[in-house]
Amino acid sequence: MLDETTSGVFTIAATPFLPDGAIDFDSIDRMVDAYIGRGANGLTILGMMGEAGKLSADESVAVIRRVTSRCAVPVIVGVSASGFAAMKALGQEAMEAGAAGVMVSPPMGLQTDDQIISYFHNTAETLGDIPFVLQDFPLATGVKISASVILRIVEDCPTCVMLKHEDWPGLEKISALRAASDAESRRISILCGNGGMYLLEELLRGADGAMTGFGYPEMMAQVISAFSGGDLERARDIFDAYMPMIRYESQPGMGLAIRKYSLAKQGIIAHPTVRKPGAGLSKAAVSEIDALAVRQARRLEALGL
Repeated sequence: MLDETTSGVFTIAATPFLPDGAIDFDSIDRMVDAYIGRGANGLTILGMMGEAGKLSADESVAVIRRVTSRCAVPVIVGVSASGFAAMKALGQEAMEAGAAGVMVSPPMGLQTDDQIISYFHNTAETLGDIPFVLQDFPLATGVKISASVILRIVEDCPTCVMLKHEDWPGLEKISALRAASDAESRRISILCGNGGMYLLEELLRGADGAMTGFGYPEMMAQVISAFSGGDLERARDIFDAYMPMIRYESQPGMGLAIRKYSLAKQGIIAHPTVRKPGAGLSKAAVSEIDALAVRQARRLEALGL
């Protein structure tokens, strides 16, 4: 079960599709195996990268069951929904299938601290004893959650056991949360997203690991392993080897298509299909990604990876 001590790499999983847009279940199996083989301590499914909003309720349940039946590591399931009834139903399905916990992002439209706190009070009540992750991604949701509000939610809601930190810039927020826990506020796990762009700095500020979906998922495990082993310079060298691709992948509106192309090129999924509506890649973009991948391979070879 997910708890406040959870750490490491929870790879945000894509949802593979066939060229006609149907779910590619064979690729789900291959993808789960690849993520774990490349160092994932857990998986997070049906998040924004998982195109959860494009799936029907039945499709969402089918993906949950396929991943959990295949997966030997903990699985977190995104259950964000426009209403609490749908959130409760999917949360229960996830836990019955063997998930370790669920993740919830606030809906667009929450503007005041009181509205945000009330929403997560209702979330905790709706989910009951299911442990949940608070996803803080204001660039996508438009909802800005201050450190003080997060601390209030953590204090009021014992089943909130993790923050998916995806604010940008947000390093000071991590520092504020860790300072509060050092002063005896309840400490929760902090795993960070944003494609890994600030992974090293986040670890140095007190994050417990990564929860993101970079197209080369082994990067997070390699960096965290070096960092945890006390070799900060090697952690920096590894991160630097991937940085050009991380930068390219971070383009708003294109990141998912780029990630899926990279995953398909590596044979992790069969097709780079993004379900409609979704961005595609031009020939020029594909050429740029291929060039970055070649140079990245050279840098990793030099590092013995």
